Amino acid sequence: MRFSIVTLFPELFEPFLKATLVGRGRAQGAIDVDLVDLRPFGLGKHRSVDDTPYGGGSGMVLRVEPIIAALEDVDARAAERGEAPAHRVLLTPQGQPYAQARARSLASVAHVVLIAGRYEGFDERVRSFVHEEISLGDFVLLGGEIAAMAIVESVTRLLPGVLGNEASAMSESHSEALGGQLEYPQYTRPVEFRGLGVPEVLKNGNHKEIDAWRRAESDARTLARRPDLARRKT
Repeated sequence: MRFSIVTLFPELFEPFLKATLVGRGRAQGAIDVDLVDLRPFGLGKHRSVDDTPYGGGSGMVLRVEPIIAALEDVDARAAERGEAPAHRVLLTPQGQPYAQARARSLASVAHVVLIAGRYEGFDERVRSFVHEEISLGDFVLLGGEIAAMAIVESVTRLLPGVLGNEASAMSESHSEALGGQLEYPQYTRPVEFRGLGVPEVLKNGNHKEIDAWRRAESDARTLARRPDLARRKT
């Protein structure tokens, strides 16, 4: 799978792309990440990528021309490799909320381009050239780089061979196996810590009882912490 990330700050991604499972995924060839610096596509001698908003207002708005030029360059290089055009994702607080189901869907796409904004946002016409818009949640960041990292990591861990143990992604929060609900409690050694113990059912070796306990705990935890997810299950 290939990610292309259009950004004004490609240097922010270098440590991230070398670390943990994302770095492993690149080393294994599960993913390829292409950092597309927006600045060279800027206009004029100073490679300008933004301008003041029509109608007045504070801040600067990213211009449409550099962004579309960057996207078209991504597709031109894909064509040289004999590949189809990329699936274009605009990262914006106005997009659809990102969820595990969307991560699973993106994991099946051969090439995804993530467009990270800055300043006051994008010229509205950029939206006409993308396939979808994604938001991490109802809050605003300085730019889309952190959102891009979150998507890359959430998708990469779903690709074959990246986690090492494929079962790790099967029964976790928001997984299909749990019906989209929250994961049950997990314990490891020691068996007792400062008066807090491990539930007896997890120590008795009866896997049928353990599975039943985990299902019940998942239901109870979801109802208590995320009743919206519990309702979604019914």
